[in-house]
Amino acid sequence: MLRALAVDDERPSLEELVYLLNADPRIGSAEGAGDATEALRRITRALESGPDGPDAIDVVFLDINMPGLDGLDLARLLTGFARPPLVVFVTAHEDFAVQAFDLKAVDYVLKPVRKERLAEAVRRAAEQRGTAPRIPVHEPDPDHIPVELGGVTRFVAVDDITHVEAQGDYARLHTGKGSHLVRIPLSTLEDRWRSRGFVRIHRRHLVALRHIGELRLDAGTVSVLVGTEELQVSRRHARELRDLLMRRS
Repeated sequence: MLRALAVDDERPSLEELVYLLNADPRIGSAEGAGDATEALRRITRALESGPDGPDAIDVVFLDINMPGLDGLDLARLLTGFARPPLVVFVTAHEDFAVQAFDLKAVDYVLKPVRKERLAEAVRRAAEQRGTAPRIPVHEPDPDHIPVELGGVTRFVAVDDITHVEAQGDYARLHTGKGSHLVRIPLSTLEDRWRSRGFVRIHRRHLVALRHIGELRLDAGTVSVLVGTEELQVSRRHARELRDLLMRRS
């Protein structure tokens, strides 16, 4: 069972998070810290105790915006330890997801925290710690992809997605109404949506052919117009893209 530490400078949020963690059967114990400095002292004691010691911590559920040392700063400090606890970020801000992934975070949970979403983060931490067996998951709905916005899961129609931008092991889905960040590598979406008319045009971009309005050639460079956005096409993908557009026309 996982031993957890929740870190949040807002007392109501901290108490709620500790309560939800203690209610999860995979959590053996959960305690709270009111800021990153207090958490660092607690984690240091845990590391000195050793992974099997009485003060050990397996996973830290960490807010980002805190006075003084913030959550990202604390996570960077933990990467310097030989065997640091796992980190799950719990935040009201979507904008830091890429930095969180770069710091090897297990998950990124948006506030307000829902019990079901937190349980998924605990499951990922348990799997990574080797304390729970992998459970087969159902095949995703091929016509929609779930995204999180303000703690609510919504389902975006794949046909509404104009293009996808790689951001580490995350991907930003662009639609005519906005964008959404999901924790899925671009290469995975490329394989999943190839049959739906998505094509790689650059190491950073995957584009839906049906949403390409123009193919532009200028001084040896190739780009496409998707809505109002012009995206560069890399040299290695230019010929394939031209052939696909010609066949579709």
